[in-house]
Amino acid sequence: MSPRVYLLDTNVVLALVRGRELGTRINRQFGLTASKRRPLVSVVTHGEVRVLAGRNGWGDAKLDALRGALEGLVTVDIHVAEVLDAYVEIDLYSQRHPDGARNMGKNDLWIAACAKAAGATLLTTDRDFSHLAPDVVGVDFIDPEAPSGGPT
Repeated sequence: MSPRVYLLDTNVVLALVRGRELGTRINRQFGLTASKRRPLVSVVTHGEVRVLAGRNGWGDAKLDALRGALEGLVTVDIHVAEVLDAYVEIDLYSQRHPDGARNMGKNDLWIAACAKAAGATLLTTDRDFSHLAPDVVGVDFIDPEAPSGGPT
């Protein structure tokens, strides 16, 4: 059985770049740097983290760490028919969800569509995608509040 392919949500990329306990725990638990398969990231995440860096006035060292982290990932573009189809499917599914409509942010929709089109499991530290799992997209939630070494 081949190792799973992961697409990282923006909050996971930020946790990895910050290099604190959460990022270390995610890397260890999912074997991100140890895997021969590089994790994926949506091009949307590139935009989200650049906005955050600009808004928070990140210095050169932190920007270099961000660039290095993004260069170590495989970027999934949104200008691909499979991603566009997945975007439509996910938005329609969310609006018609059996437990009531879910209004996803457009960036989250694109990120989920990239994961679906790539056949990847989406790693995230928020619950914005939980209604999609497991029927539409594989989602692994990492609890940022879990104690170090504890289950997520």
